[in-house]
Amino acid sequence: MRFTISSRVIAIILSLLVAGVLTTLAWVAPTLTLQDGVLAAGITVAACFLLLYLMFEALIFREINNIYEGLENIKRKEFRRMSSKFLFRPEPLKRMRDEILDMAQRRQQEIDELKRLQVLRREFLADVSHELKTPIFAAQGFVHTILDDDDVDEFTRKKFLQKAASSLDALDALVQDLVTISQLEKGVVRMRRQKFDIAQLVRDIFEQLEMKATARHVELALVSPTATPNEPLQVVADRNRIRQVLINLIDNAIKYGREYGHVTVTLTESGKGIRISVQDDGEGIPKQHQNRIFERFYRIDKSRSRESRNAGGSGLGLAISKHIVEAHKSTIRVRSELGQGTLLEFKLPKSKGPVVVPTAQE
Repeated sequence: MRFTISSRVIAIILSLLVAGVLTTLAWVAPTLTLQDGVLAAGITVAACFLLLYLMFEALIFREINNIYEGLENIKRKEFRRMSSKFLFRPEPLKRMRDEILDMAQRRQQEIDELKRLQVLRREFLADVSHELKTPIFAAQGFVHTILDDDDVDEFTRKKFLQKAASSLDALDALVQDLVTISQLEKGVVRMRRQKFDIAQLVRDIFEQLEMKATARHVELALVSPTATPNEPLQVVADRNRIRQVLINLIDNAIKYGREYGHVTVTLTESGKGIRISVQDDGEGIPKQHQNRIFERFYRIDKSRSRESRNAGGSGLGLAISKHIVEAHKSTIRVRSELGQGTLLEFKLPKSKGPVVVPTAQE
């Protein structure tokens, strides 16, 4: 156990020692000759000087050593070992020590955060370059094949041009998604909130994705507290943006769910809001990946990334959905167990006013 003495205790000890020396001098001074008195006074001054020097030297060096020890703990990220952190200290040296350690801890945390962001930036640039290369090289290959071979017949030429156009369309979709997520992160995209029927929106999306679901023999189902389509379930949100979120979630559920399976969208009244959940019956997501599936271009495994590219996905759907939902003051939550499927859900505020019927442009 480490023994420490505060500056107050040191001051008291120092005062007692000086008082003792001066008292001794005052007691013996009347009995001394002039020469002996001068000698005694010199010895007293020297003794007081040594006492002051040793005491303050010990105090200052001790505090400096404590500061160095605290800085070493910060470098090792052992913040719990820092003593007297954020406590009020009337002693100036300890107050200075606490301020230095506090500043050093904040700087170390900033450095750690910058390192983390640098790693994410490198990963993002690598992922973007990889995703951009695929459609660019594909389109480049088809176009150069046509240009380099004069004997290509009209049917083959048109087929290659169609494939090149498809690759460029995929590239355009990727760039548009990158622009969208950049704008969402900067907060420059404003949500145009309006009242609309969330149940009807889900039915419209089911019709849009029906062919994809049929291709994988997936049954789409809506569970809503309203008994019939004539009973609207109103929410207040940006209809087009929420449509984008639901398309991403339902499309992923169809894509990664079990073939000959089910995808269920459940609408539940929860307090002043409507909870929207999308459930599939696929393989599920391992625990270590669940907190990262909303990162840009994050891949759980290579087979999923290949399947996503083949299906025309940009790898940004969930990241965009996360930002849109957060712009509505909500959060997408994921619940998944291996072999039991995945559930993604978020909440929107409900409204009791009249429904705004969407126009053809929406």
